[in-house]
Amino acid sequence: MAYFYLFTIWMLLAGGGWVVWSRFTRSETARQRLFASAADSPEVAQTDLRQMGLFRRWLYRAGFRGASDPTIFLTATSFSILFGIGAATLFVFAGFQETFVASVQLIPGGTGEVFLPAAYLSPWILGISTACLPWLYVRRARRTRVQEFDQDLPLALDLLSTLSESGLGFDVAISRILDTRLGDRPLGKELRSYQADLLAGRSRIECLRRLAWRVNVSGVTILTSALVQAEQIGMGIAEVLRRQALDMRSRRREKANMFALSLATKRMFPLVICFLPGLFVWTLGPVFIELIQMADAFVRVRDF
Repeated sequence: MAYFYLFTIWMLLAGGGWVVWSRFTRSETARQRLFASAADSPEVAQTDLRQMGLFRRWLYRAGFRGASDPTIFLTATSFSILFGIGAATLFVFAGFQETFVASVQLIPGGTGEVFLPAAYLSPWILGISTACLPWLYVRRARRTRVQEFDQDLPLALDLLSTLSESGLGFDVAISRILDTRLGDRPLGKELRSYQADLLAGRSRIECLRRLAWRVNVSGVTILTSALVQAEQIGMGIAEVLRRQALDMRSRRREKANMFALSLATKRMFPLVICFLPGLFVWTLGPVFIELIQMADAFVRVRDF
């Protein structure tokens, strides 16, 4: 009980520290926004990713681009590590680990011996899993962002190629696309940053390269490389966009076919582990019971 009270007090102190730090971070962010000029807005003053460190670049490409986001991530990681240590300590001293180990050892047939290492390492697994929560959150945000780019890019390419073939310029076509539902998606926000770079006086080639660096998605990188090459050699943008749209459809079709072909292999493991044992028990269980009863009766008659 004393360990429980100690852990409760420690959790309250950690929560109070988190509240104080959150208020300080919000006030600092509000002060920076209050005294920042319009030229310092995120869309105008985009930092070159090549001048960032790996950690800042990782957060930036996951969508966490605020000035205080690295500090918030490090603070959350520190608190997660402390929570993980506290949870692992409570798990050990409260007797949960001993109960878990004893329960595993009670599994019949000697099967529990296989899971004993995991039972002994359960406090470490709990602590490490809790400490990795901020990293997993940022990783999930990055994967979600990449999926959204992969979903929106084919539609945006079709619209760009159609508008360019109808006589509109590339920049005007982008403005038209931003008026659709794509304007509120991550791709639309990156295109707004591209327009802000153009308004800042940068060349189109540099703006396209900065777009590829910011997004770091294979489809966007291929598209920007083709547009940069077309801009350098003076090729028509409409034709390039049409070919890129066709290539994008082909890549999506191949990816869908590859996923469909891999379903048989992926389905084998849950089928063997989860479905087939129950099926065997349900169909062959009564037969084995009858065989055991017949063998038992035969042994009894023989002993008699």
